[in-house]
Amino acid sequence: MTAGFEGHTPVLYKETLALLNLQKGQTVVDGTLGGAGHARGILESITPGGTLVGIDKDADAIERCAKRLNDYRGSIRLVQDDFKNITAVLDGLGIDGIDGALLDLGVSSFQLDEGERGFSYNTDAPLDMRMDKNNDLDAAYVVNRYKQEELARVIREYGEERWAARIAEFIVKSRIQENIETTGQLVRIIKQAIPKGARSDGPHPAKRTFQAIRIEVNGELDGLRQAMGDYAQVMKRGGRLAVITFHSLEDRIVKQAFRKLYDPCDCPKDLPVCVCGKERMVEIITRKPVRPDDQELEENPRARSAKLRVIERL
Repeated sequence: MTAGFEGHTPVLYKETLALLNLQKGQTVVDGTLGGAGHARGILESITPGGTLVGIDKDADAIERCAKRLNDYRGSIRLVQDDFKNITAVLDGLGIDGIDGALLDLGVSSFQLDEGERGFSYNTDAPLDMRMDKNNDLDAAYVVNRYKQEELARVIREYGEERWAARIAEFIVKSRIQENIETTGQLVRIIKQAIPKGARSDGPHPAKRTFQAIRIEVNGELDGLRQAMGDYAQVMKRGGRLAVITFHSLEDRIVKQAFRKLYDPCDCPKDLPVCVCGKERMVEIITRKPVRPDDQELEENPRARSAKLRVIERL
C-alpha cells in the first residue's frame, strides 16, 4: 500500500521521496501541503535536525496539517501562501537556501472530497472551486459573468476541450434563463452541449470544463514557469526540485522550464560558440517523466494522469 493518512493517498510517494535524495538535517519545502501525505515522508527522512517549510493556499489544509504533523511540530514551519511566492516566503522565515522542494500541482484529494467546495463534477454543490477561500473570483462568477468568447477561450485553452465553443454557447443560453449556481446544473448543461456520440467514450464529459474553470479561478498556470526558476535560485548546490503534474498544460510548462534551466543559452543557433554567457543551473534527473505503476493505479485511480519530473541544482 502507498503511505498516507486515512482519506488521503499521496501520488508517486515512494518515487518522489527516493528522487528527492533527502538527508537528515536538511531544509525542505513542500509547496503544496494538501493532506500532508508527502510531508510526513519528508519529515521522516530529514529529522532529527531538519526543517520542513509547508506552504498551501488553503487555510483548511494548513490547519489540518498542523494537527496531522503535530509529532514534528518543532521541525515544521507552516505558511498560508501560494507556492509561487517562494522567495518572499523564505525571506519572511529568515531562510536563505533550501536543500529540496516538492510541488504536487492541481487539486488535492481533500478538496475533491469536500463536496461543498465545488471542485467535483460527481457531487452537486455550489459553484466555488476556490483553493483560497479569501479569493474574490469563484467558479460562479466565471460561469455567469464571463463573456461567451472569454468563456470559450478558458475552456479551450485550460481544458483542451474540443467542444469549448459549443459548451460556452450552451452556458450563456442557460444563464439567460436563470443563474447557474451549482455543479449539478453545470454538468447537465455540458452534457447537453456535447453530442451524444462524443460522450460515449473517454473521461466524464464535464472533466475538461471543470478543470479549465478551476485553473482560471485559482490562476494555477499564472507564473508557473517563473516559479520553476525561482525554486532553482533558492536551491542549494545538490538540492532537488520534484514536480508532480496532472495535465498536459502543467507538464508542458514544467518540462520547458526545466529545459531552459538546463540550457539557458539565447545565442542564435548558427553561432559556433555561445557568447551570451548564461550558464547551466541544473541537471535534469528524470529524462522522461516518472509515471505511477500498475499497483498504484489499482489502489488510487486518481493517479492515472500524474507525471513526476525532477531537477538538481548545480
